[in-house]
Amino acid sequence: MPLDSAEAPSALAPLRLPVFRMLWLAWLAANVTMWMNDVASAWLMTSLTTSAFMVAMVQAASTLPVFVLGLPSGALADIVDRRRYFAATQLWVALVAVVLGSLSFTGALNAELLLALTFANGIGLAMRWPVFAAIIPDIVPRHDLPAALALNGVAMNMSRVIGPVVAGALLASVGSPYVFMLNALLAVIAFVQIMRWRTEPKIGALPGERFLAAMRVGLQHVLQSPPMRRVLARIFLFFLQSTSLTALLPLVARNVHGGGAGSYTLLLAAMGSGAVVAALNLARLRQKLEREAFVRWGTLTHAACAVVVVLVPTLWLAVPAMVVGGMAWISTANSLTVAAQMGLPNWVRARGMAIYQMALMGGSAAGAALWGYVANLTTVTVSILIASVVGPLVMVVTRRHVKVHATDEDLTPTTVSSTIPPPAVDIQPDEGPVMVTIEYLIDPARAAGFTAIMRETRRARLRQGAMSWGLFRDTSLPGRYIEYFVDENWIEHQRRLERFTAADAGLRERRLAFHIGSEAPRIRRYVSETMSGS
Repeated sequence: MPLDSAEAPSALAPLRLPVFRMLWLAWLAANVTMWMNDVASAWLMTSLTTSAFMVAMVQAASTLPVFVLGLPSGALADIVDRRRYFAATQLWVALVAVVLGSLSFTGALNAELLLALTFANGIGLAMRWPVFAAIIPDIVPRHDLPAALALNGVAMNMSRVIGPVVAGALLASVGSPYVFMLNALLAVIAFVQIMRWRTEPKIGALPGERFLAAMRVGLQHVLQSPPMRRVLARIFLFFLQSTSLTALLPLVARNVHGGGAGSYTLLLAAMGSGAVVAALNLARLRQKLEREAFVRWGTLTHAACAVVVVLVPTLWLAVPAMVVGGMAWISTANSLTVAAQMGLPNWVRARGMAIYQMALMGGSAAGAALWGYVANLTTVTVSILIASVVGPLVMVVTRRHVKVHATDEDLTPTTVSSTIPPPAVDIQPDEGPVMVTIEYLIDPARAAGFTAIMRETRRARLRQGAMSWGLFRDTSLPGRYIEYFVDENWIEHQRRLERFTAADAGLRERRLAFHIGSEAPRIRRYVSETMSGS
């Protein structure tokens, strides 16, 4: 919904926070290196091969690692020190840039090797994006979160301007090796900036989550969240369509508009400039438009701009279209990112945003490969025109199933008050699985309402990490129900208390309102017995 306040919050307010400002500058530097690498690699590929498919695959190779490694990266970001992890990603990017620069200097690069190293550079993006997304809500107030996310979009799109301009200047003057070496230097500067950030160590009563279990719980949380599923579907579909223009832009600049590296840089910078302008005005625009309207009109506008870019006869008409396209792109992407952030509790935020980024980059990689293949079969212009028609058409067909609403759930962590007595026997942390049963007595006339609440309860239990859940009714006493759920082990059972939110507390109150017994619902906990022998 539009904001209710009479005055929009300042778009630059988060920059008053020293920690956010410092990390934002590091994020800007990191994204400049990404764009410089992508521009240099894409343009270098046009000199190594004449295949439109191979040129488009540069973007696919850059984004595919996020799809493949997003969830493992998010799991690590939720269970390790985020500052050190974020810094380590920059060292990785610096190392890849040095290798690329060295091979470029010696003339040893070919199309296949360039794709492989572009993929390796993409691993750095796969590692750093989830951890940075998880850090932001920790360092800015909730009311400033949309502005902070918009500023992240500003950084990404300023880098879309700065990176291509610098890369284009170096490509035109001294060549691609110097682009890669400058990337290495900027990555090291970002590393130093991140290491200046000092964080308070988190002290918890429970040991950290295991890596594989953390991935399972993160994936399960997202799958059991209807708002997150809708956001994932919409971001995948949007990038599947919109990537047709960016992936084939080197060929648009060269074949459609008859230009060189300067034309490509100008078009890319125009899109980034439009995105920066829009990002700085999103707070005011949110007062007038609902989130779904942002997504709907942003998708349609971007498609229309792509059509103009490939059909107009002159570059100077294409540039304004790229500016408007950039504005539509950031409006859509930012609206969906805010929806994802608002729909995730902090304990699973990095994993959830990693899965979101997997959907985004999965759409981008699939779109690059798909529209590059179509361009090989037809032409670059025809491929982008098809994408610009298919994308909005799919959005219209699926609008009822993937409509993005603002979530009303309060995901603030809250303390759980429990009447469950401590265990009467010693239980080791790894013992399990652990089964919990809860007995309810309700009015049989209200059974339909109770089962509806229990469907919500099922999703909530599974989002918190339960391995399975079930509800049984007593055949001998109408109105008596037994709920059960199973946790992986005793530690995971106790960890549930750390994941309890205000929304969970509200759901529990609604659930208990159906109970008519003289005492609270009876809760029993059981630990699996190890059976030996045959």
